[in-house]
Amino acid sequence: MEQYSTDKKPQINIVDGSRVFFTSDTHFSHANILKFCQRPFKDANHMNEELIRRWNEVVGPDDIVFHLGDFAWGGSDVWNNIMSRLNGKIYLILGNHDEKNIRQGYMGRFEWVGYQMHITIEGRSIYLNHYPFLCYGGSYRGKDAVWQLFGHVHSKEGMTGMDKERLVNLFPTQYDVGVDNNDYRPISFREVSDIINKQINQYEKETDKKQR
Repeated sequence: MEQYSTDKKPQINIVDGSRVFFTSDTHFSHANILKFCQRPFKDANHMNEELIRRWNEVVGPDDIVFHLGDFAWGGSDVWNNIMSRLNGKIYLILGNHDEKNIRQGYMGRFEWVGYQMHITIEGRSIYLNHYPFLCYGGSYRGKDAVWQLFGHVHSKEGMTGMDKERLVNLFPTQYDVGVDNNDYRPISFREVSDIINKQINQYEKETDKKQR
């Protein structure tokens, strides 16, 4: 496979995370995803328009967006059209569907393209990958634990998919940033922080009860 990412992984250390967002599994122009994930849109065009609108409602032109894979379904016309309408400086973590569609003609429009990233935001170390990890370095460091953000599983309230039972084994420091789990829009670093901290607190309470 031709390599589209840069020679070196970017060393990203963001001091102020107030304008940083995460998302995944937009699946622009993928008609079958409407049925697979029971998305509340009439058709693929309606989905595209809503996802673009909701994206631009929260993301500004100079904001940073880490997209964790399965961006779009289709050729250059789809990718170029969608990208020209989205706000933000977008870093793409490749998902399984992206591998079928990547082309040099539009991959260069992303800030960076690769299979995973390890970034730091406001001193917090974060792994970005399309898939949730079973285990990873730094997950047992207590309050200083490394976080992992992912997509792929299309989780949401009331989900009934094949991954439902597996997701109960996630660390409290992991979170699905996919659109199905986040009102079909990118989620901010501040929101992710609040969610993960609540998950950690809940995990600690449950662990404490078991140990009594």
